[in-house]
Amino acid sequence: MKKIISIFATAIIMLGALTGCSSEKESVATDGSTSMEKVIGVLGETFENDTGITVTYNPTGSGSGIKAVAAGTCDIGLSSRDLKEEEKAQGLTATVLAYDGIAIIVNPENPINDLDVETIAKIYTGEIANWKEIGGNDSEIVLIGREAGSGTRDGFESITGTEDICKYRQELTSTGDVITTVAGNPAAIGYASVASVKDSVKMLTVGGVAPSEDTIKDGSYVVQRPFVLVTKTGAELSESAQKFFDYITSENARPAISSAGVVAAN
Repeated sequence: MKKIISIFATAIIMLGALTGCSSEKESVATDGSTSMEKVIGVLGETFENDTGITVTYNPTGSGSGIKAVAAGTCDIGLSSRDLKEEEKAQGLTATVLAYDGIAIIVNPENPINDLDVETIAKIYTGEIANWKEIGGNDSEIVLIGREAGSGTRDGFESITGTEDICKYRQELTSTGDVITTVAGNPAAIGYASVASVKDSVKMLTVGGVAPSEDTIKDGSYVVQRPFVLVTKTGAELSESAQKFFDYITSENARPAISSAGVVAAN
């Protein structure tokens, strides 16, 4: 009897050794834009429910995500800006997943409700330094923005024509930090992905147009940028990563993308 049990136990151990690799759960690694957290989270959850394949997300910022793809440390990079020519020259390809509005946000106590792009530019370059100059409270404007390399910052500065000349009080490393900081300071102004904005701050209309799926889609809300998937040019993705890529760029992913507050590119 003991001999039979011993043989049976040995067989189980051998079977485990043979099937160990196949029992490991398949996964897809994504890395990059903090603004894309919500949409990738929704898409990853839907994909995992359908396939059993896990999607991991590392919120390092657009620039770091692009570098991670180039270094081969993730499957798919996430960028909230287009690739630069020098990045494309490194053998990287950009695929637009969706379009996102960049909300201009202030503290709920701020009486200002609308600004045009020209005024926003003057605020961020220091030409307008006090809220009373544009009909607000008599207080110095506190400029909150993102760190260098952020896709949100790149999009905001490109649209407002303020590249490298913004007079930031604070340069923060995530969308969430910007929202939290503006929520805690009645004199602050910041910018953040529309999909990430919470009730703790107030979104301004820009030139009289509120950010929404319809106004982003038709282009009437002008402060917007692409959400981009970054891959190595000509290199094959793993089977799991290719399945995820194919799903999120298909029409089947539209409802999930829309539920995340952004506009599907496909």
